[in-house]
Amino acid sequence: MSEAPALIQLQNVSKIFYTDEVETHALEDVTLDIHPGEYVAISGPSGCGKSTLLSILGLLDSPTAGDYTLNGRPVAQLSQADRARTRNREIGFIFQSFNLIGDLTVYENVELPLTYRGMKPAERRERVTEALEKVEMAHRAKHLPSQLSGGQQQRVAVARAVAGQPSILLADEPTGNLDSKNGEAVMGLLQTLHDEGSTICMVTHDPRYAEHAMREIHLFDGRLAVAAAA
Repeated sequence: MSEAPALIQLQNVSKIFYTDEVETHALEDVTLDIHPGEYVAISGPSGCGKSTLLSILGLLDSPTAGDYTLNGRPVAQLSQADRARTRNREIGFIFQSFNLIGDLTVYENVELPLTYRGMKPAERRERVTEALEKVEMAHRAKHLPSQLSGGQQQRVAVARAVAGQPSILLADEPTGNLDSKNGEAVMGLLQTLHDEGSTICMVTHDPRYAEHAMREIHLFDGRLAVAAAA
């Protein structure tokens, strides 16, 4: 049986930042495939280009050179409107700082990205309820983020990411603001989502959490050092 086409394909991707006539090479000649159903960890020291790579994968930034193909479509050919639509429909983001909106309830935070799709209220309600139940936060649906612990806020952030049923989940240091107990709980939640079929790409500096992934990709000075099976 032939292998399924890659969901994400990076070919010789580089990213250079220009400031005050200084060139900073954040990524250099990165070639990477991620297939549907994979769980990939991107690790490496601070400043090695991990978050830059995740920003490019999430269509929040563009490479200076090289090609990025997402679900068979060359990203460079997408208009700004198409990029925004693709981010909303195909990519789920989980951030270190949760990025919940303080004056919206848990339910409203999870629902908000779905409203941008023009999704009917009944379908939104079904998606939000299912996502909150999946992360065991349905009982907190009417609470505000300020009424939750850090671990609970990250669970809500995960629910928001999965409610849209994206092609891939991108997690940027998802345990970075959590204590070890809550960190392990969030990692267990990501493992469950992967077991259910989610494709996950996670940036982490913690080798304990990288071990949860099927494959670990090491970045060093913006270059791919080694890709190892977990």
